[in-house]
Amino acid sequence: MIKKLTYLFLLFSVLTVNAQTEQKTRILLIFDASGSMTAPIENSTRIAVAKKMAVKLIDSLSSFKNVELALRVYGHQQTANLKDCKDSKLEVPFAPNNTVIMKKRVNSLVPKGWTPIAYSLQESEKDFPAEKGCRNLIIIITDGLEECSGDPCTISQALQKKGIFLQPFIIGLGSNEQFKLNFNCVGNYYDANTENEFQTVIGVVVSQAMNATSCQINLLDKQLRPVETNVLMSIYDASSKKLLHNYEHTMNGRGVPDTLFLDPLRKYNIVVHTLPAIYKNNVELIPGRHNTVAIDASQGHINFVCTGKTNYIDLKAVVRVHNKPNTIHAHPYNTSKRYLTGAYDIEILSTPRIYLDSVNVSENKTTLIEIPQPGRLQINKTRDLVVAIYQYKNGKPEWIADISDASFQLITMQPGKYYIIGRNKPETRTIYTFEKEFTITSATITEINI
Repeated sequence: MIKKLTYLFLLFSVLTVNAQTEQKTRILLIFDASGSMTAPIENSTRIAVAKKMAVKLIDSLSSFKNVELALRVYGHQQTANLKDCKDSKLEVPFAPNNTVIMKKRVNSLVPKGWTPIAYSLQESEKDFPAEKGCRNLIIIITDGLEECSGDPCTISQALQKKGIFLQPFIIGLGSNEQFKLNFNCVGNYYDANTENEFQTVIGVVVSQAMNATSCQINLLDKQLRPVETNVLMSIYDASSKKLLHNYEHTMNGRGVPDTLFLDPLRKYNIVVHTLPAIYKNNVELIPGRHNTVAIDASQGHINFVCTGKTNYIDLKAVVRVHNKPNTIHAHPYNTSKRYLTGAYDIEILSTPRIYLDSVNVSENKTTLIEIPQPGRLQINKTRDLVVAIYQYKNGKPEWIADISDASFQLITMQPGKYYIIGRNKPETRTIYTFEKEFTITSATITEINI
């Protein structure tokens, strides 16, 4: 294990050039000063080793720019026989240049009481100042499991979802397998059963806490080539659901997806704003290496055109994924737009409407949807009528459009045979319903007097 952690430490240490110096980082150290910390470890005691390493941790973290530290301690105010489950106190609040005070307070601690980890996590919400744009982190140094009624996992996950802090680090002294099982759901757990292991773990924690991690998002075609690009990506914190970044996917100068630097302490939900959108949730990054996130995003085009000179002003086609009810786009005519490969149902909002079922979009190809040039119907009314336009389909009349009460009306319509059906408005007898046939031809005006 020591060899593995040493390798990780060396790997992460190389990345200090990428330290997140622009964004403020607040790190709360939660220190276990419960009675069990008097137990021996190697040739010393757990509390002595923990103090020594906490001081090194404070010194390491304070060497970074835009970092503020704070210290919360539990189990140090009341003796164990009192079983005080609220024995937790913010001993040093967040402030710049407070490392001397923190180290002095750590070295003065005397182990006494119980281990209220859940309560300490809950109270930590009050410790972080309400300031937007900060990275809030927690590092817990402990040798024991929860001794009170609280659930550290539930508290940690709830506060992460609220965006109070990122996934905590837990360093366990004198631990066993049960330690790992209990703390894995709280955050990133590391065990340190010797002083050397403790020191190596601190190096790993500092590197993970303070270094950005690189990644590229590959939008793949059907041959798994990362060639799709020029589309917006929204990146969310998977726990809090907070929007973190909007990035327009870009190829760099070498023709590969551009590199992003993201915080490895988060899980991410990624939305790629293709048509329809692609969702990839709970993306985890491996700290200290270049990560590749692959997303299937094969696309083609739909080109919706109306032939000839048209009288349509704002004609659109409603596009839906095949057999799905939601509209993904109102596609303007005489334009081409990218869609994910697949089948789509299209409703063209002409008069009458045109329905196309299961239109296929293929990779790197354009599917042409062409409708004929419309004509116009000019209606001249000399009477007060109850009347509408219909079209017979399979021998049955289907409503196409209403005719207004105005004496003159001009309607842009697709070519075809239609009927005007209605009656005089004052007429009280149904049998006087009339039916008048007419034909619309492209690029012509059909005039009807009724």
